[in-house]
Amino acid sequence: MRIRVLGSAAGGGFPQWNCNCFNCAGLREGTIRAQARTQSSIAVSGNNTDWILFNASPDILAQLRAFPELQPGRTVRDTAIRAVVLMDAQIDHTTGLFMLREGRPLEIYSTDMAREDLTTGNPVFHILQHYCGIHWHRVPIDPGKHFGVIGAGDLSFRAAPVASKPPPYSPRRDQPHQGDNIGMRISDPKTGTSVFYAPGLLEIEPHVRPLLEDADCVMVDGTFWSDDEMIRLGVSKKRAREIGHLPQAGAGGMIEVLKPLKASRKVLIHINNTNPILNEDSPEHRELKDLGIEVAYDGMEITL
Repeated sequence: MRIRVLGSAAGGGFPQWNCNCFNCAGLREGTIRAQARTQSSIAVSGNNTDWILFNASPDILAQLRAFPELQPGRTVRDTAIRAVVLMDAQIDHTTGLFMLREGRPLEIYSTDMAREDLTTGNPVFHILQHYCGIHWHRVPIDPGKHFGVIGAGDLSFRAAPVASKPPPYSPRRDQPHQGDNIGMRISDPKTGTSVFYAPGLLEIEPHVRPLLEDADCVMVDGTFWSDDEMIRLGVSKKRAREIGHLPQAGAGGMIEVLKPLKASRKVLIHINNTNPILNEDSPEHRELKDLGIEVAYDGMEITL
């Protein structure tokens, strides 16, 4: 199984277009050591030919150009993307679907909750029916149930509901339901390896912990370093946990979760522009490095 990080930032990317925080200003001015990042998405393949896209970010066209394997050029109109799996209905994970409207009907996998939001509050699915059309497939949110994805070959998938929040436009924003956000275990029976991917994660519920503990690679929510990060910078009045993200630092934070895991790769993804781990010379970045925890970047490759 091969995993390609197409985008590693949270909504808005890095640097964010209207932000002049220490990180964003520092990257623009060249005063910090950091890499620009597009909005979060990964692609997964079991055969190096057919690829499954996880989330479709607003930056998808730039991400496709940066990864030519997704455009093999076998016919006049071609793509190596066989299906799109949505982890939630957030606009930074779904807007890119509009950029894929010129081809054949899209094979889209999502939970019932995500489908509800994407046909009502933000009717992406209805709009696409006027262009390429879609074939929707239900993602079961039973962590014990395996399912397949078109074009994924022998790869096996198990989705688990995770605690986070539905999109701000959702009528359920303050009343989350199971299936608003999911984590995904992807297994390769040929190698016996697996990855657990959860770009939005608020807490480690009992049914999620075994998926983390059994995985050879974990790619999880890296949005914020501290719970009050946005408040201290004066860019929001909300804490990380209030908007559905488990911060890395502090008691019960993501670092505590990751440290005891057996996984050979522990990767933080969906990183907000304010997070100090983006600065490669920061104490926070060095702390993660010392612990063997990686910070995802665009173009990162993982083979299991």
